[in-house]
Amino acid sequence: MSAEATRSTLSENVLTDPQVPHIIVRFPVQGKTLPADHGYALYSALSRRIPEFHTARWLSVELISGVPWQQGIIALPTRSAALNLRLPADAFGKVMRLAGSRLDIEGHQLTLGIPVARPLTPAASLYARFVTIRNSTEAEPFLDAAKRQLDKLGITTATLELPRDEQGRFRRRIIKIKAASIVGFSLAAHDLTDDDSIKLQTHGLGGRRKMGCGSFNPIRFLTPATNQISAT
Repeated sequence: MSAEATRSTLSENVLTDPQVPHIIVRFPVQGKTLPADHGYALYSALSRRIPEFHTARWLSVELISGVPWQQGIIALPTRSAALNLRLPADAFGKVMRLAGSRLDIEGHQLTLGIPVARPLTPAASLYARFVTIRNSTEAEPFLDAAKRQLDKLGITTATLELPRDEQGRFRRRIIKIKAASIVGFSLAAHDLTDDDSIKLQTHGLGGRRKMGCGSFNPIRFLTPATNQISAT
């Protein structure tokens, strides 16, 4: 990665006043289905409701979890579907305006309920479903670039891992943003101190954090037989 690209990507990670703690704001979601690759469409729908999101460098949007249903479509759980936003605590009032919103995600209809906020909690191991770093589309250069970003954040003792799927392959993923295909990987970080864990959950790694990329959550457990990671 060039020095200019590194500075550009890292600038996206400097989100707000470091003295303001970040929180996770969880909106209950009512809906039936979503495109599996819905990061850009979700960000666009949220920005139509709150145009300030276009320039909100403090905001991180997580993908909505579901189960595979049809090709390219996930089914949402009846009771536990949720949209998680990560933001500084003093921005909570700005996202409250989303409560009760109806969103159209490429023809799939969602309704957001009343949100609940909770603080970030430290954990020694964290997992990100999808991290994308410019010019890093293969496993080894991607891991090197991620380590450089950790160093820039002052996180020097963590161990990074590229999780593998059931076939033993790295979880290399592709998302669509308009006509572009963006390549990234799932990524785990281990051996984190409490302070470094909160720092990584606050800043994330890579870009496109408003489109479902780069957010880390504590790992709840690892299934040895399949090497499947479950994160909160």
